[in-house]
Amino acid sequence: MSEAGGAAKAPAASAPEPAAAPAPAAASGGSVDIVVPTLGESVTTATVSRWLKKEGDSVAADEALLELETDKVSVEVNAPAAGTLGKILVQDGGEVEVGAVLGAIATGAGAAPKPAAKPDAGVNPPPPASGPVPRPATPAAAPFPAAQKRMTETGVSASDVGAGSGKDGRITKGDVLDFLSKPVPAKAAPAPAAKSARQDEPRDERVKMTRLRKTIANRLKEAQNTAAMLTTFNEVDMSAAMALRSQYKDAFEKKHGGVRLGFMSFFVRACVEGLKEFPAVNAEIDGDDIVYKNYVHMGIAVGGPSGLVVPVLRDADKMGFAQIEGAISSFGKRARDGQLKLDELTGGTFSITNGGVYGSLMSTPILNPPQAAILGMHKIQERPVAIGGKVEIRPMMYVALTYDHRIIDGKEAVSFLVRVKENIEDPRRLLLGL
Repeated sequence: MSEAGGAAKAPAASAPEPAAAPAPAAASGGSVDIVVPTLGESVTTATVSRWLKKEGDSVAADEALLELETDKVSVEVNAPAAGTLGKILVQDGGEVEVGAVLGAIATGAGAAPKPAAKPDAGVNPPPPASGPVPRPATPAAAPFPAAQKRMTETGVSASDVGAGSGKDGRITKGDVLDFLSKPVPAKAAPAPAAKSARQDEPRDERVKMTRLRKTIANRLKEAQNTAAMLTTFNEVDMSAAMALRSQYKDAFEKKHGGVRLGFMSFFVRACVEGLKEFPAVNAEIDGDDIVYKNYVHMGIAVGGPSGLVVPVLRDADKMGFAQIEGAISSFGKRARDGQLKLDELTGGTFSITNGGVYGSLMSTPILNPPQAAILGMHKIQERPVAIGGKVEIRPMMYVALTYDHRIIDGKEAVSFLVRVKENIEDPRRLLLGL
């Protein structure tokens, strides 16, 4: 997610070039373009977060040049070859598409130690304009592919959205989502009166939203606008799972090379069994079709430095407890270090989020489109419950299932959550496949 480019210093013997843009490569050497790499499924644009090198710096092959920020994660772009970094074409904060040229590496004898500071003295610069020079009229730039797809799906035209926030005024998917999130004004309503910009209080601090945070906001709003979300609740007695974990956690960790036995693997396995029984919970809507998944790619929400991300356990239905715990532990560590890969954040069919690690007692999770359901786990808390006509203190957890009522009936949603409850309260069911 980064781009760079530039011109290398020409050899002394070379004739001066005509008054055109300098070539990205040196005459006696060569140059290799720095381009925005493929960013993962459905990701077509990125923002240049920061350059790690300056124009004229020497770079080694595969050395990190800059960081790109996508809707999902930050990614480093490495040098395609050894040489000298030429002119940077896209500065920090610039938005770029996959395949766009960010700059170039001057290689071989043409690699210059420093970028050219000024144009050749023999080229006379144009006289300064006496007043503001209007930009020449150009055809409206086409929307980004993801934006065009969303506009086609919703029947929105470019003229409806207006000027985009992307480079050269191109419409981004975020622009379309922002437009869709606004109420449609009544045609007969008079234009609102002009309003002055909000004045901050002296102690306010205004910070621009990161690309990730803005994307999270847009996706959550999209889920609210698109899906018919409903949440059903239940509570789980964690006594049996806690006893089983306490009895075998040391032997489990010793056998599996330091992998610790937690409760997430119990819930992943419990959900997998439930999804097999109720396939609509693992499905998604595509246009007028319902797509049923004959596999389980389980999204596990984890906290990172820039916000919540949902890496995916692929083929979780084929994984054992140790594989699940090992993968989740790796996700958590790499999310904190910003090292998750793009392909690890896409393709989920169902998700689990655990607000209990932050102390949440109950919540209503929001869908992760295009998935049709998400399970929310919460804090384990001792509460008095009636057991066999007696009041006992048990470790209880509230669980919540938010689902898309367009394809999942209430009976299916409730039955799925009851099956998860039964599997956790009697973990032997998971071992026997009941």
